[in-house]
Amino acid sequence: MKEKELHRLTSIAEFHRLRGLQPPAHPLISVVNYADVVLSPDNNHINWVLDFYSISLKRDVTVKFRYGQQKYDFDEGIMYFIAPGQVFNIEVPAENQPKRSGWMLLIHPDFLWNTALSKNIRQYEYFGYASNEALFLSDKEEATIVNIIHNIRHEYNSNIDKFTQQIIISHIETLLNYAERFYHRQFITRKITNHQVLEKLEALLSNEELFAKGIPSVQLISEKLNISPNYLSSLLKNLTGQSTQQHIQNKLVEVAKQKLSTTTLSVNEVAYELGFEHPQSFRKFFKSKTNMSPLEFRESFN
Repeated sequence: MKEKELHRLTSIAEFHRLRGLQPPAHPLISVVNYADVVLSPDNNHINWVLDFYSISLKRDVTVKFRYGQQKYDFDEGIMYFIAPGQVFNIEVPAENQPKRSGWMLLIHPDFLWNTALSKNIRQYEYFGYASNEALFLSDKEEATIVNIIHNIRHEYNSNIDKFTQQIIISHIETLLNYAERFYHRQFITRKITNHQVLEKLEALLSNEELFAKGIPSVQLISEKLNISPNYLSSLLKNLTGQSTQQHIQNKLVEVAKQKLSTTTLSVNEVAYELGFEHPQSFRKFFKSKTNMSPLEFRESFN
């Protein structure tokens, strides 16, 4: 298998040239009609990196899109978000490519320079997703987003003045806030998928071998579940009100209680079995979570 090359696009103008588009009307921001984008199977061996933000909604797409080692599902109209420096790959079928539809909003970080959004944009967790959880939109939600996109395109195609940047920034912030709202709606409406993740988490944390080397990190847990730490945290917060770290610690306390109440292992032995290098660290952790020392908890059963 041919090793994939890495190709970095440093400007929006370069993206336009590569995809067979007219030069952008503005060097730092562009709205692209996805039907006009030229995709070639000759580039299937390339991994891409953008030096700008990409926000897309696409329909009727047969390409395979990999982002964060996962595939996106294009069976429905979806949005997905890519931040500068993130790697993705597009595999285009050699034949029978149907007409595509949708749009792409490209934003160079320099356009956000000296605005609050330049600091805040990365706080929108969907820019960090390494999973296949794109944003699935209802027709009404899609109409709302598309209307904002049209406003952005109209503004940068109009006569540019001292108000242009701030007006467009306001539209972008509105779009991102709507996307945030729709993601939270998705956490609720896609209950079956979300609860399957929760069930997998519980099964994973029930395996005592997981704690053999100490308290597992959120990164380790998310990797085993094949989703990103940010997405897992958002999902659990919406479903349970607790963070991933809280779930891990609660399960560790549960296992410790089981060992203290049903075995004759010493407190030190319990600490070592749970991966604590120093028993004192285990005692401190246990008391912080239960307001009792391990020995006091054990004696409460006598």
